[in-house]
Amino acid sequence: MDVNNIFSLPNEDGAFMDACIRTFRFQYAENPVYRQWCDLTAVSEPMTPASIPALPVSFFKTHAVTTTSFVPATVFESSGTTKTNTSRHLVKDVSVYRDSFLKAFSMFYGAVQDWCILGLLPSYLERQHSSLVMMVDELIRRSGHAASGFYLDEHQKLAETLALLESQQQKTLLIGVTFGLLDFAAVHPQQLRSTIVMETGGMKGRRKELTRAEVHGLLGKGFGVEKIHSEYGMTELLSQAYSAGDGRFVCPPWMKVLVRDEEDPLSVKPTGRGLLQVIDLANQYSCSFIATEDVGVVHEDGSFEVWGRLDHSDVRGCSLLVTNY
Repeated sequence: MDVNNIFSLPNEDGAFMDACIRTFRFQYAENPVYRQWCDLTAVSEPMTPASIPALPVSFFKTHAVTTTSFVPATVFESSGTTKTNTSRHLVKDVSVYRDSFLKAFSMFYGAVQDWCILGLLPSYLERQHSSLVMMVDELIRRSGHAASGFYLDEHQKLAETLALLESQQQKTLLIGVTFGLLDFAAVHPQQLRSTIVMETGGMKGRRKELTRAEVHGLLGKGFGVEKIHSEYGMTELLSQAYSAGDGRFVCPPWMKVLVRDEEDPLSVKPTGRGLLQVIDLANQYSCSFIATEDVGVVHEDGSFEVWGRLDHSDVRGCSLLVTNY
């Protein structure tokens, strides 16, 4: 399948279903790890997106999950407690990832050139293979604004930059890991009117356990905003979903989230509560059908919430702790 066609996919169930089936056939034929998993599930010809076998996300820690044989252009790695439990996503073509996040960003937020992008990603900037850093770096570059850039521990400079941008009524996106935003807001509270604050998750044991509602409450108070935006992405995915507030995420047309029963992993539904299962058609050359370890709910309109992670799962760098449900 031509990956470029994925990003022009009509927002229709029929078009998505057709793309899913073609992707399944391609990956079943050309991805030995995925084919073995499908054979174990005894599903040979799925009829709906929900019936397509989903590869457990943990396989990215133990196997080279590739569709066709290639030398990767880059390897995205998750943050983990040790080198042995990190996920590795072998990426054939970085331009596919770039197209995915740029098209999704413009879909949800408009032209990136209209924004000043401020990245608060301490610890992530020190990593060599972070997909999040690559995304924010590209957004900063594409924005073209003189004040766009990364801030490591330069909280005073960031506060002054925000104050200046606010005085100019410049549309600004402050995107950061959760603990970084909380630390900054605690020391430099501000009243932001032209700025969107977006958290990408990431507590990494830096603070006591907080629910998403508590995190958003603290950030909302610290920045003087009613809504905190969020980004849902994973090392194993090449696409992101976005929330404009209250932790309810919306996918671009080439991405879809389903829900599976915790007791019966083969029982998958379009809506309901359980373990989240992601279809990311941008993952043409790894695996587009991923069974995550995130617990949440998928609503009738296709939007979804992430409540936390299974107790037995590793604590990942880009996850918030369980909410009050």
